[in-house]
Amino acid sequence: MKNAATLIICAVALAYLVGTGPGEQDPQMPPNHPQLPRQVPPGHPPLPQQPGESDPSAPPVADPADVASVDALVSAYYEVISGPAGEARDWDRFRSLFLPEARFITAKTISGRSATINLTPEQFIRFNQKYFEGSGYFEAEVNRRTDTFGNIAHVFSTYEARHKLSEPEPYSRGINSIQILGDGRRWWIANVMWDYERPDENPIPPEYLPDSTGGAD
Repeated sequence: MKNAATLIICAVALAYLVGTGPGEQDPQMPPNHPQLPRQVPPGHPPLPQQPGESDPSAPPVADPADVASVDALVSAYYEVISGPAGEARDWDRFRSLFLPEARFITAKTISGRSATINLTPEQFIRFNQKYFEGSGYFEAEVNRRTDTFGNIAHVFSTYEARHKLSEPEPYSRGINSIQILGDGRRWWIANVMWDYERPDENPIPPEYLPDSTGGAD
């Protein structure tokens, strides 16, 4: 009996350290919370316990089609923030694309120096909702470079911004650096960092434009 009990305890401990496999639900996590794998390289300490079911930061349940791939996730991001003046955005869909601890980071040039701005998804909504829905805002991807390794991906996404789709030229262009995490069931946006084009001092390099021979991945 003593040996059997020892084996059971070891099996439970091993299951905790290894964590859930791809596509499996962690029973200690709510269905709509990121199911991050607990696997770690040999010799590393186990990862900390993820927030439990009472965690208020759990995002809304995502449409599976929005988060099935890196391409789908990035397309959903651009689609959900874009729309004409007077049209409410689906902010719950927006929230469902992001890890709870995700950040939006940019450096604004003020008096010749860069001032970093760091926003949570909720702060991004508060700062941009009136502008997007009042003036109209369409952000379209025109070129992309994607690098992936295991459960992580980085998308370098060139965008053009317009108030109306009928506008022949964008009023702003820039590049979104989007960090993405996969958990075996879906993909999440972990961070969005961006800068905008300033033709005299910060032009977009040719390799990140749609006519570039580098092209989009």
